[in-house]
Amino acid sequence: MLKKVPYNEAIARKYPEQVGWATCVDDAGNPNAIALGWVMCTSISPPMLAISVGLTRYSHELIDKAGEFVVAFPSEEMKDATMVVGTKSGRDGDKMAEAGVHLIPATVVKAPLVDDACANFECKVTGKLRTGDHTIFAGEVVASHVGPQGARRIYSIGGDPERLFSAVQPTD
Repeated sequence: MLKKVPYNEAIARKYPEQVGWATCVDDAGNPNAIALGWVMCTSISPPMLAISVGLTRYSHELIDKAGEFVVAFPSEEMKDATMVVGTKSGRDGDKMAEAGVHLIPATVVKAPLVDDACANFECKVTGKLRTGDHTIFAGEVVASHVGPQGARRIYSIGGDPERLFSAVQPTD
């Protein structure tokens, strides 16, 4: 039987949720990334992905200005880097270097690919929607890349930061 509860109690039951990154660059080409729980497919033809980014985030500013981003799905080996990417701001310094992330040039967009990720998707923004304190950026996938066969994605299980992530089955 259903019971009416506060939003925070009910939403806690959505976990585990996927973890994604969005990479972007500033005007000088310096890379940045944000860890995201809100990434989704929005179209098959053409292929499109959408991300939801908080209005106050530095990555929001960069993606909005550049009109492009890369969605990367981090591998199990990237759990520590994901904590850095998700808890530090690129406004304050080079968090990508701090996280020890190996970035490589993308083939179409200026935002970099994440070398150790399970998959990367280069996206050009085709639409955006303000949703309260976030913007949903819809991006057409203009190039796709996969990482090592057998790489395991990570999911947020919520709660305690010491055990925030859990690996799932290989992606192949």
